[in-house]
Amino acid sequence: MSTVPDIRTDLLLNPESQRSEPYGAARAGILSRSALDRARAEITAWPGYGVTPLRSFPALARTLDVARVDYKDEGSRFGLGSFKALGGAYAVGRLLCKELRRSLGREIEMSDLLRGGVRNDCAEITVTCATDGNHGRSVAWGAQLFGCRCVIYVHATVSAGRQRAIESFGARVVRTDGNYDDAVRRAARDADAQGWFVISDTSYAGYMDVPRDVMQGYQLMVDEAVSQLGDWPTHVFVQAGVGGFAAAVCAYFWERDAERRPVFTVVEPTRADCLMRSARNGGPTAVVGELDTIMAGLACGEVSLLAWDILAHGADAFCTVDDPAAIATMRLLARPLAGDPAVVAGESAVAGLAAAIGAARDPAARRALGLGSDSRLLFFGSEADTDPELYRQLVDGRGTGGEGHGS
Repeated sequence: MSTVPDIRTDLLLNPESQRSEPYGAARAGILSRSALDRARAEITAWPGYGVTPLRSFPALARTLDVARVDYKDEGSRFGLGSFKALGGAYAVGRLLCKELRRSLGREIEMSDLLRGGVRNDCAEITVTCATDGNHGRSVAWGAQLFGCRCVIYVHATVSAGRQRAIESFGARVVRTDGNYDDAVRRAARDADAQGWFVISDTSYAGYMDVPRDVMQGYQLMVDEAVSQLGDWPTHVFVQAGVGGFAAAVCAYFWERDAERRPVFTVVEPTRADCLMRSARNGGPTAVVGELDTIMAGLACGEVSLLAWDILAHGADAFCTVDDPAAIATMRLLARPLAGDPAVVAGESAVAGLAAAIGAARDPAARRALGLGSDSRLLFFGSEADTDPELYRQLVDGRGTGGEGHGS
């Protein structure tokens, strides 16, 4: 029988958390209800759209002495295995509409791209990005869906399986030296030289519009989850890389009810904790080096500035978990407690749940986060087995991942 793993976490209460602060116009300029309405109308019209399931874990909830544990399982999203399909592909469509309006001198909607009337014009445009796997797969899929060209940059430790998955959508893949952030910089340089368009989930000075669209697409997942839940959660634990995904979730609740929003904890790998360091230092702080973790979809050393504008005051806490905690949580979901559903969850999907398990069983962390027997916990399972061989190795205990990880 499965048992709940013993997980230790490093927890930092956000010294700048502002739970009573209104969401405000500045943040609404990043993510907003109206922009989500537009994204919902577009994405739900794509072929293959379907609401992903919300899984409930009553046995785990009893073990953790909380009222509910709910897990939004993104593994079936558009057949890509990850929530990233909502962000990268949506940003590709938005960029193509913008560029075609400029070049053709008439209004172009995303529906025009899907109907194919501007296919030849799209074929003259190239999009590019750096990826650990899932974002690049989404961008490549979006490029194929809308008919433009695509070049994806992967760094040294992205697995061959994830590279092949990107190539299956017709993208050209370029492997680079260094870590994810090095690949981001290489993609930006080459795009500038070639006249390509970068579709990045990382925002930085002078580059905000596309990452904003990526984040806005992510919010559809939150909107679905809230509709499926009925009652709002009291606590949300969300894994983070550059922070765009976490900020999208945080902003959704904050904009709708600043007073009632859930206690929000951002979770990172121990070796890639740029957001926690930023909270400690009072501003965006980079982590340099190899960022070596099996949770490579979260192995990002530089904070997205748009995400930080939301998380700096919107997050209640920051937390880190190590690789063994992630692997143990993957195994728990694969072989769950009696009465709970089995879920295929990739390495980068489980950090939030791992942190909650650790916090719920640590009296000090439990008190700090206000976790009690009436707490309703929500998690976003951001990926399934996007590299099936690596997943089998980790869940079956045949290794820690070796050369292949990413998200």
